[in-house]
Amino acid sequence: MRVAIVIPARYASSRLPGKPLVEIVGKSLLRRVWDIARAVERVSGVWIATDDGRILDHARSFGANALLTPADAPTGTERARAALAQLPERPDAAINLQGDAVLTPPWVVQALVDAFHADPRLEMVTAAVRLTPAQADELARLKQRSPSSGTLVTMNLAGNALYFSKSMIPFRRDPADAGTPIHRHVGIYGYRADVLERFAKLTPGPLERAERLEQLRALEHGMKIRVVLVDYRGRTHGSVDTAADIDFVASVIAREGELVG
Repeated sequence: MRVAIVIPARYASSRLPGKPLVEIVGKSLLRRVWDIARAVERVSGVWIATDDGRILDHARSFGANALLTPADAPTGTERARAALAQLPERPDAAINLQGDAVLTPPWVVQALVDAFHADPRLEMVTAAVRLTPAQADELARLKQRSPSSGTLVTMNLAGNALYFSKSMIPFRRDPADAGTPIHRHVGIYGYRADVLERFAKLTPGPLERAERLEQLRALEHGMKIRVVLVDYRGRTHGSVDTAADIDFVASVIAREGELVG
């Protein structure tokens, strides 16, 4: 099973232009994500897929494999698909590691790679963290102030996704029932190459349009998404969306140390 990691990196971020080139504690955001990907084992290659020559040049300056993909690719998924079409040897599957996922531990990415090696028939894979009762209550309080913060996922007994939502799911009829598992979704995906091609041709359904969650398109069209439970091992989850997030990530690194030596 040949599994590649593709890192989509777009220059024209509306909230933080040039985001992949922003420096955090002596390294660019893009270099940090590349280092995370390079720490993952049993992959056939790591590729940066960008729409901008400045990012391409920067990636190549530290020895990364980088590809120029169309500027009009609407999502990271589309950019990953465009990158696979250019690879000299097409992999069987690809992990889409977003270029701002600077606090994603390499062992989380490894879990998705390992899932494909364990079962090459999987169509898609993603990750989730089981919340403690205290964490679930904290997220519920956060959603009272910011309803779109955090995505939840429910699974069937085989570990395949039933639904993703910005709402707290499953609903607990008895608030005292702390034993019901609540899982927070981690926005990293793996696709078998042929499935990625099929996914790209699907039209968004009403659930995706309502929740603004791209992964619901796969479920609405009958595709299976295997959810792999992961443990952050005490590390803080987060990514970079705005300038304020840069200081947040820097503070996490100062407090918890580097993810990759």
